[in-house]
Amino acid sequence: MPFAPVLHAEWIKIRTLRSLWGALAAILACTTAFSALAAADADDSDPLFSVFFGIGFGQVAAIAFGTTAVSSEFRGGALRLTLAAVPDRGRWFAAKATAVALPALAVGLLTGFVTLLVGRSALGASAPGWAEGVRGAVGCGLHLMLMALFAAGLAAVLRSGVATLAVLIPFLLIVSFVVGDLSGGVADFLPDRAGQVALHSTWDGALGPWSGLAVTALWTSAALVAGGWSVRRRDA
Repeated sequence: MPFAPVLHAEWIKIRTLRSLWGALAAILACTTAFSALAAADADDSDPLFSVFFGIGFGQVAAIAFGTTAVSSEFRGGALRLTLAAVPDRGRWFAAKATAVALPALAVGLLTGFVTLLVGRSALGASAPGWAEGVRGAVGCGLHLMLMALFAAGLAAVLRSGVATLAVLIPFLLIVSFVVGDLSGGVADFLPDRAGQVALHSTWDGALGPWSGLAVTALWTSAALVAGGWSVRRRDA
């Protein structure tokens, strides 16, 4: 079967699952709401990150989206039916990843620009400039997409939404914060922290805005390769 109809079929699955629409809506709602609260009480030390502070919560919704989109295939024998229609497992997983990436990127970019407008309004005269703000909005969208794909790849390896979320959510909410003060060290290369460098006006670590996103992209690529290998090698 050609790639296009496989992708269309995977998009239908995503479009018809209410939980996935809820996760996408939560990306926008959480990021915008928490960013607005942070911007309303921010100092002038890093106005760009004050605008995008809520991404730490929005990325949790992004990983929930990526996790649910893939883990739903491992419930009730759904994957066996899918592979009966699409025997090429690599093509199916590529279509699934694409079906996750496109809406995550669209919602991520929308979230980035809505958050930028809300944050600039809240900060007033201390708001970041438009060039810096647009960089942050684009970085926000790319980071949220990469985190959704990172979760999708891990879900394909673990074959369980509960297990994937049990690994990633504590990592994002606890581990990353615990080691977060190690700026310039190994903490800068964690997938969530590296991608967020693009959301800072200044950064003292080894990475820049785009090199940070590249590091997150490498983490995501590794997770997707591992997920694709797992789908190919393990029984449905």
